[in-house]
Amino acid sequence: MAEELSFPTGIGTSDPTTISLLGKDLATDLMGSVGFGELAYWLVAGRRPTAGEVRVFETVLVALADHGFTPTAIAARLTYLSAPEALQGALAAGLLGGGSRFLGVTEDSGRFLADTLAEAGEVTDYDALALEAVTRARRERRLVPGLGHPVHKDQDPRTPVLIRIAEEEGLRGPHLRLFEAIGRVHPQVLGRTLPLNGAGVCGAALADLGLPIDLLRGFALLARAAGLLGHLAEERRRPLGMDIYRTVDRNAVYEP
Repeated sequence: MAEELSFPTGIGTSDPTTISLLGKDLATDLMGSVGFGELAYWLVAGRRPTAGEVRVFETVLVALADHGFTPTAIAARLTYLSAPEALQGALAAGLLGGGSRFLGVTEDSGRFLADTLAEAGEVTDYDALALEAVTRARRERRLVPGLGHPVHKDQDPRTPVLIRIAEEEGLRGPHLRLFEAIGRVHPQVLGRTLPLNGAGVCGAALADLGLPIDLLRGFALLARAAGLLGHLAEERRRPLGMDIYRTVDRNAVYEP
């Protein structure tokens, strides 16, 4: 007798007449009643978020949706130029560019803060802990993720807004507090003042929501997917990909 196969999941399933998601009937319980941000949080956390958690989470998604002609947006547009019949390829090309310099900082910051807090145990002085962490990173010649931005040299406009909203919802937890402390003390170690960037504060906020550190980059990609789709829609209306390609090609310098 053949062994019966079993593939357990708590996400969703379907039969000829119904679709179940997170233990709810998708059509009657969720559609029209649950927003996409709330659903995304619920799918990962395994529990339905509070209204305050949804507000902070969706603020993060909005903050990370787009930042102009970043490499991810350019990659998506140029891929669409090359293969307009494959929208999924253009969208994927942009998402594949999310790494340590763009978008991935969200996860890197969350991990840096979480590791620092875990090593410290109970924290009574965030500034002292931040000073120790930045000093160690400098000694080990490592960058402190979330510090600095290529465009916003003085202040990233997203950072104070997200901190304020987290405070209003009672969700300004240890990761955000440590991140703020890093912003205060790092000039003592680095000899210059750098802004706390939006990707970093988003990582801190997501960590304070209790979401898995290993998945934080996924939320940045989820947000950026919307921005990339917007770029591709604009590329259809007002194409720029060919101009970008020709500008680089015509200014290429051959060096044998």
